[in-house]
Amino acid sequence: MKVLHVHSGNLYGGVETFLLTLARSRRFAAGMEMSVALCFEGRIAQELRAEGVVPFLVGDVRLRRPDKVRRARQTLRALIAAHSFDVVVCHQAWPHAIFGPVIKSAGIPFVSWVHMVQTGRHWLERLAGRIEPDCYLCNSNFTATALPKTSARVEVVHYPVSQGVTVKGRTRSPSPGDASCTPCVIVQVSRMEAWKGQSVLIKALGYLQDEQEWTCWMVGGSQRPAEERYLESLRVDAVRLGIADRVTFMGQRSDVPALLAAADVFCQPNLEPEAFGISFVEALVAGLPVVTSAIGGALEIVDRTCGVLVNPGDPRALAIELSGLLKDRGRREALGRGGPTRARLLCDPDAQMKRIAALLESVARQRMVAH
Repeated sequence: MKVLHVHSGNLYGGVETFLLTLARSRRFAAGMEMSVALCFEGRIAQELRAEGVVPFLVGDVRLRRPDKVRRARQTLRALIAAHSFDVVVCHQAWPHAIFGPVIKSAGIPFVSWVHMVQTGRHWLERLAGRIEPDCYLCNSNFTATALPKTSARVEVVHYPVSQGVTVKGRTRSPSPGDASCTPCVIVQVSRMEAWKGQSVLIKALGYLQDEQEWTCWMVGGSQRPAEERYLESLRVDAVRLGIADRVTFMGQRSDVPALLAAADVFCQPNLEPEAFGISFVEALVAGLPVVTSAIGGALEIVDRTCGVLVNPGDPRALAIELSGLLKDRGRREALGRGGPTRARLLCDPDAQMKRIAALLESVARQRMVAH
C-alpha cells in the first residue's frame, strides 16, 4: 500500500515529530510504503531524508498569493498522477483546505489526520470542514469528541512513540534523605506558545526559590514573532522572581531524549488542552514523573501510576505538587517506574504502526467497494 502524507513543513512541533517517528518505525508495517509531500524546505525535510524518506516539495504556498497556491496544487496533482498512491493523508486543516480538492478530484481515498482540536474559529478549519474526507484519523478520544459533526468515518489512533531510547542519565541525588547534593532538574519540552503553560511553571518556581536545590530547563525555541515576544516575557518574569540563574532557556534541541534522561521531573502545566501530547509520552518513556494540567488529551495519558494532574492556571497549586516531588525522591522514582509501562500500553510503535496500516488499508478498501 502506497501512502502519501501531505504537510506544510515550515515549523517543528508534535506533527513533525510524529512524521519522523512514522519514518523511523516503518519497519513495523512493512506493507505500508511511506511518501511525504511538503510545501517548505525545513528541519523535518532534512530529518526525513536522513531516515531514507526523501520528501517531494510541491511549492512554498502563501495564502495571500493565489498563484503560488495554484502552482502547488498543480504540482501535487501531477505527483498523484505519476505515483499511483493508494491513500493520501493530509496532516492538519491547512493542507486539508488547500489540497483536499485536488485529492478528491483525483478519486483517491482521502484521510485527514486531526492533530489539534478543531474549534472552527479559524477560517481554514471552516474551509477544510466543507471538504469532507473519507476518514478522519484523530490522535485522541478528546480530539474525536471535539470534531464537528460529519458523515465521514472517524477513528482514533494514538501516535507511535519510540520506546527503545536508552541514554545514560545524570547522577541523581545520592540518597532519599539528601536532595541537596545534586539539584533536581525540572524540564519542559514544548513549542514556545503561551497556552503550553511555561508562564505558569515560571510563577510556580518563584514560590520555590527558597526551597531545596533545583534547576529548570525550558526546551523549545520561538519560531514566530509572537513566540519570540512570549519567550522574552518569560525571561523578564524569571528575573523579576529572582530565579533567572536557575532557569535555562535551551531553545530548539535535537537531543531531547538525552535531556529527558538527565532530568528528574517533567512539567508542562497547560493553560489550554493538548489534543494528545507526544511530549508527555516521551517523558514517560524516559522514566520521568509527569506533572501537567487535568485537561484534554493529558487525561488519556497521565494517571496516578505515572504522574500528577493539577488544575490549569494555578501556579501556587503547581508549586505545592512540585515541592512534594522535589522533596520525596522515593515518590519521584515510583512514578518514574510507572512511565515506561504506561507509554508502551498507549504508544508501542509495533502495535500502533500495525493499527495505522490496518486503518488506512480499510479506508482504501471501503472506497473501492463504494465505487
